[in-house]
Amino acid sequence: MLVLNITNASKVVAAKTNRFFEALTPDRLDQKLVEEQVMKGLIEQLRAEGIEAEVALVDGLEFGSKGVLVTERLRTKHRERI
Repeated sequence: MLVLNITNASKVVAAKTNRFFEALTPDRLDQKLVEEQVMKGLIEQLRAEGIEAEVALVDGLEFGSKGVLVTERLRTKHRERI
């Protein structure tokens, strides 16, 4: 199982659009936009390699000093079988 935590979503949005747009969007929206694009690209690459998998966007996981932590509300935002 792979876990990916994107930590610079606002910077990515600013680099791909412009600083003004990034300043207008909340960090949660930036995170969502970047996560969706990364998931789309990941799915395309996995399909191209012939890999079968399930990919999910999940809320409620955080990286802590001792590993991955489950917060109060763990939920799947999007899931796709490839």
